[in-house]
Amino acid sequence: MSLRCVYTDLDGTLLGAGASLFTDEDGNFSMSQARGLEACARAGVEVVIMSGRRRVQVHEDARIIGQTSFIFDAGAAFSIDQEVTLMLGDFELEPDQTPVQQMSERGVPELLLESFSGRFEYHEPWHLDREMSHLFRGDIDTAEANALLEENGHGDLRLLDNGAIHRKMEGIEQAHCYHLVPKSVSKARAVAAHAQARGYALEETIAVGDSLEDLEVAPSVGKFFVVANGPEKDSGVREAMSRYPNAVVTEERNGAGFYEAVVTTLMEH
Repeated sequence: MSLRCVYTDLDGTLLGAGASLFTDEDGNFSMSQARGLEACARAGVEVVIMSGRRRVQVHEDARIIGQTSFIFDAGAAFSIDQEVTLMLGDFELEPDQTPVQQMSERGVPELLLESFSGRFEYHEPWHLDREMSHLFRGDIDTAEANALLEENGHGDLRLLDNGAIHRKMEGIEQAHCYHLVPKSVSKARAVAAHAQARGYALEETIAVGDSLEDLEVAPSVGKFFVVANGPEKDSGVREAMSRYPNAVVTEERNGAGFYEAVVTTLMEH
């Protein structure tokens, strides 16, 4: 069966230093990402961005690479040909309010910021103008954070780790990006729903990413590729690999790893 769709993360995966489509991890000019996208285009393979970024950002990113569907806000929703499907699960959405507004009114961001002071902060300036997820950076245990949410009556929410970031934080060796979202939100659920809407069989899809949240997509696709920089920067990714038998690590990092995943799969098919 042929490859029909590639789901890919952006930061740390398709994009290199400075969140550029044309740099490698060290900031050197790179055509690897473009060559991977070209290979997909020639083979008639859809490329779907699965990102923690806001809708307007991911929409523009999808346009730049010539695609009409994308997953945004860490899986809170996906868009196909300008039709948006929310993936909020049992979260009770209030009229005329966004999930971000509701979480703010409940004081949830403040609870987390105060509880993990010095190790957790807003991911400025990208935390502004968000609708589906609050965005933070730092170095904390998400299990501990989610237990705190549960204890304080916010069990309908969760904090997810969307991977290592380049931004430095004082006193923290490797900062991560975190999203506060309705509990059922995940890239994995959004990928599965998108594939069903498009009519893709499991074995017709692959995904590429660098974080624990990305890795959880593995059961929703035929094969999952972790770009080499993922486990290098986050031991948790390396430790979790054993739980996903269809997941492999690429030899290359970032965009070169994306190119490797695409070409390897196309050659197998």
